[in-house]
Amino acid sequence: MQQSNPETRPGPTVRQIPVVVLAGFLGSGKTTLLNHLLHHSGGSRIGALVNDFGAIEIDAMAVAGALGDSTVSLGNGCLCCAVDAGELDLYLDRLTRPAAGVDVVVIEASGLAEPQELVRMVLASENPRVVYGGLVEVVDAAEFDATRAKHPEIDRHLALADLVVVNKADRADGGERVLGLVRSLVDRAAVVPASYGRIDPEFLFDCRPSEERVGQLSFDDLHRHEEDDAADGHGGHLHTGYDTLSFSCDTPLDPRRSMRFLDSRPEGLYRVKGYVNFGLHDARNRYAVHAVGRFLRFYPEPWPAGEPRRTQLVLIGAGIDVPALDKELQACVADSPHTADEHAMWGVLRYVPRPDEPDEPGAPEARQASGAPGPGASDLREPGSAAFDPEDLDFDAPDPEEPDL
Repeated sequence: MQQSNPETRPGPTVRQIPVVVLAGFLGSGKTTLLNHLLHHSGGSRIGALVNDFGAIEIDAMAVAGALGDSTVSLGNGCLCCAVDAGELDLYLDRLTRPAAGVDVVVIEASGLAEPQELVRMVLASENPRVVYGGLVEVVDAAEFDATRAKHPEIDRHLALADLVVVNKADRADGGERVLGLVRSLVDRAAVVPASYGRIDPEFLFDCRPSEERVGQLSFDDLHRHEEDDAADGHGGHLHTGYDTLSFSCDTPLDPRRSMRFLDSRPEGLYRVKGYVNFGLHDARNRYAVHAVGRFLRFYPEPWPAGEPRRTQLVLIGAGIDVPALDKELQACVADSPHTADEHAMWGVLRYVPRPDEPDEPGAPEARQASGAPGPGASDLREPGSAAFDPEDLDFDAPDPEEPDL
């Protein structure tokens, strides 16, 4: 049987770089947030694809000095209209090539871009080094009512978001009212208030330990004293923190219970990462899990020799009930870890990309019947619903015909 080249297929053999889509209407604070991430990257290298609308690329100029050759700038047009998925892949290939040393890519869209088109293009990427890192929608709390009246489509944008940053919350009259309104418009997304775009970068991506930086100052170092002297007196402080839960278990998890937990992730839970031990259901492999918002993907990989076989997960969110989540994870532990049901892994395998093809739309039901992995396009879907199709980003109600896995 012919084996696929490990360098051309998604999975743990290829280091995958999250691609975060940063969207929001004009003046919401996207560039301010991006610059904040650059200056507090924790030693991580951020590649940016900056898309201005207009002939003079002001936003790109604002970040170019910080990013140098890690910046791709597209001027005089809206990214979702100016390029197609294939062209975006060319830019992503440049930013994610190993020599660039980039840890995360941020696509800062113009204020007129359609977030769902950008998400579709990222999901359609054939670059094996790319993994979807979430849609972050930035809103201006002070202008939210006026923006919503002028651009009613903002409700649809918020419903698609994985994380909503309510910027300028400290300067808005009725900021708590705006926060409550935004939370009523999202679909389980994490909603966090921020001032000057200051959110903790660990909320979005894994920061490298500072001691890993070699040979040059980071932007954290260059701007630390400058921000400590900021006029508001809180320049070096992050306005928005996050909640985190670390879960470790030596007993295998039950696949069905685990999928019920993952399919019903609560509001505010933004990221899930780590490794799952399903015991005899797949004794050869551990399952790396990557979830952001409603996006979910598993990667089976052989257990490292001599490493204890345990589940290790980290959950990150805003306003999440950490003790309740820990209790739910404890309930996923298998009652009979020394037995295996041949059908129990079907729900997990729906989220395992096939090794011989890129993630593309497709129906997993046929593969599910045989127990074979389904395509990655089923990663983003309503809990319990049929597979997600990038051509339909409205997240309709779950399909009543879908079996409970």
